[in-house]
Amino acid sequence: MLNIMEVHETNQMIEQEKLDVRTITMGISLLDCVSDDLETLCTNIYNKITTKAKDLVATGQAISRDFGIPIVNKRITVTPISLVGAGACKTPEDFVQIAHTLDKAAHTVGVDLLGGYSALVSKSMTPAEELLIRSLPQALSETEVVCSSVNVGSTKTGIDMNAVKLLGTIIKDIAKATADRDSYGCVKFVAFCNVPDDNPFMAGGFHGVTEGDTVINVGVSGPGVVSRALDAAKGKDFEFLCETIKRTAFKITRVGQLVAQEASKRLGVPFGIIDLSLAPTPAVGDSVGEVLEKIGLETVGGPGTTAALAMLNDQVKKGGIMASSYVGGLSGAFIPVSEDSNMINAAAQGCLTIEKLEAMTCVCSVGLDMIAIPGSTSAATISGIIADEAAIGMVNQKTTAVRIIPVEGKGVGETAHFGGLMGYAPIIPVNQSSCEAFVNRSGRIPAPIHSFKN
Repeated sequence: MLNIMEVHETNQMIEQEKLDVRTITMGISLLDCVSDDLETLCTNIYNKITTKAKDLVATGQAISRDFGIPIVNKRITVTPISLVGAGACKTPEDFVQIAHTLDKAAHTVGVDLLGGYSALVSKSMTPAEELLIRSLPQALSETEVVCSSVNVGSTKTGIDMNAVKLLGTIIKDIAKATADRDSYGCVKFVAFCNVPDDNPFMAGGFHGVTEGDTVINVGVSGPGVVSRALDAAKGKDFEFLCETIKRTAFKITRVGQLVAQEASKRLGVPFGIIDLSLAPTPAVGDSVGEVLEKIGLETVGGPGTTAALAMLNDQVKKGGIMASSYVGGLSGAFIPVSEDSNMINAAAQGCLTIEKLEAMTCVCSVGLDMIAIPGSTSAATISGIIADEAAIGMVNQKTTAVRIIPVEGKGVGETAHFGGLMGYAPIIPVNQSSCEAFVNRSGRIPAPIHSFKN
């Protein structure tokens, strides 16, 4: 239970420091919707989502009103559609029909985003999984709130380079299909290595096959709270700094725990996990980059950035784990360039480069996230970037991801605008050296030696 002092601190964090619960996400299994008839399958999917999630938005609004805690998004994740649609879908267009069904169901219940138009191909692709991947340009351009992810590798299996090669072309095609919106379709797609089953954040959220029928996962965010807390740590040593971050992460996670338990009780759905990630927004004062700069960097991206981010990520997790018995998802610090005001500025100045971002992904929660690059970037280069990031995840036994936007018709120095929480991003250069011969090798990069632990 929260005592009166914690209530006062929580009110201050909400009113002055931009604390919010970023999302209440309901995970819904669609395995019992499976049919070999596409029309029946779509009907089953629509009926299950609209039945299970019918009260999700209203409940989130009621909790926000009753407790005075901002809840920014209400979302849904579903079982990876490549599994659900395998028996009924014979063409990419068949999978697109399911995407339209998901979009319709999401609009009916009023959620902001729906994740799970996904495929898990870390070792190899089934015919159905390849069909879903090939459907992505049409599916993501013709739907509004459907998000997609493809897991291309894991520490236990290695990296499916056939899928990595295909995704380079697919991402280019998604960008072209949504060129009139600064290639916004790419914002709704992410390629993963070691993807978690219980992530409430988009675009990578889906309802894993190890989950129950329905579950409530909550993502809580508070970079503004951490930033304000660090004002008291100016000039102090690392011990004081780490203790400050850890204590603050504990308080942030307790707020998420309160919301998660209340949502679970009101909806009659089991509580899953709290994702305690520091997820920034484009608003000034709600920036992970600002936190890193208060730790002692002149500009995020400069020397010391990776070390500062590693420390921040670790202390956030240590504080959060003490606040909840069920911490999961990604949890740590996100570095989405377009969604973080200080990172936007650093990228525009040339201080934050794609190479430095890749180094930072070795120690943060996700990977190369919301990065705008020239629309002329080749498919092979995009595949190479995905392969590099997947290798970091595979070798280091951590989740990594790539959400990159080759903005059609724009080049370095121009700006892509995505709107809302997605923000805007300066288009940054990528290395022009070709990796085409590497990407064109078929097959799989094998798992690292330390994956064999049986």
